Amino acid sequence: MALSDGRAGNARQADALARALGLEPVRTQVIAAHLPWRAWAPLLGPGSAHAFGSDFASRLASAPRLAIGCGRQAALATRLLRAHGSRVVQILDPRLDPRHWDLVITPQHDRLRGDNVLSTVGSLHPVDDLWLAQGRAVFPTFAHLPRPRTTVLLGASSRHAPLDRAAFMRIATLLDRERENSGGSVLLTASRRTPTALRAALRRRFAQVPGSAWLGPEDGTNPYAGLLGWADRIVCSPDSVNMISEACATTVPVYVFEPDRARGKLRMFIDTLMDRGRIRPLDDRMAPFNVLPLRETARVAAEVRQRLGF
Repeated sequence: MALSDGRAGNARQADALARALGLEPVRTQVIAAHLPWRAWAPLLGPGSAHAFGSDFASRLASAPRLAIGCGRQAALATRLLRAHGSRVVQILDPRLDPRHWDLVITPQHDRLRGDNVLSTVGSLHPVDDLWLAQGRAVFPTFAHLPRPRTTVLLGASSRHAPLDRAAFMRIATLLDRERENSGGSVLLTASRRTPTALRAALRRRFAQVPGSAWLGPEDGTNPYAGLLGWADRIVCSPDSVNMISEACATTVPVYVFEPDRARGKLRMFIDTLMDRGRIRPLDDRMAPFNVLPLRETARVAAEVRQRLGF
């Protein structure tokens, strides 16, 4: 069972680990604790068994063999399931002693340590050679775009990486300058966090650029897997560990726009990738460089199997 609060990044990590462990079909469940337990999570309190409603409470009597949670709300659910016999794996720092779970998986930049803590560089995700090949198969038309194909992954401003509209327009300018030098095409996408007005501005800005732009459901099926699968290089805004982690799981160079904008743990993660030579700052040259794909999910799944005896 894979549990999360429904946030895309949390759901994706729990689901990716469950699939890597061979738990097919994966049972996924979006959970939302009621007050006051929502504010307390993952602390247990009076009546915590009913924090997620009567259906969840009734299923505790037949708890699954293994439950994987991601996020603070899921951490309460996995604690409850463990008390009823499940082996449980919690992804991301639960902000509580790790001993309350069988295993806790956190990125290195969270600095959580313990005998049952597994540390990763970045986040868990499904991106590997097979996933990329499937993306190419589902979106074969991208193969006909001029090379080099530059996939651009844009997020949004956050307290850890402030970005205004001018910053996104600078990314566009750098891409224009590089295309003047080497030609090619741009495969652009934005996240669900990207403001609507900025999506509209980006649509206008890239309307005449060879390539493809997916900026929301109005553009049809999300081609994200194809964008990564057909990329010759990838450009990321500096605001998301998940987005950069997935870009770095490919076999092509990754360039991050103005990485110095990132703060705190996000900056620590980006600095780690810079030190490893996996990413470089975006400029108007985008000189190619050799890379090793960053793929933590398979390694973590193997460790989970060994530790829990699956």
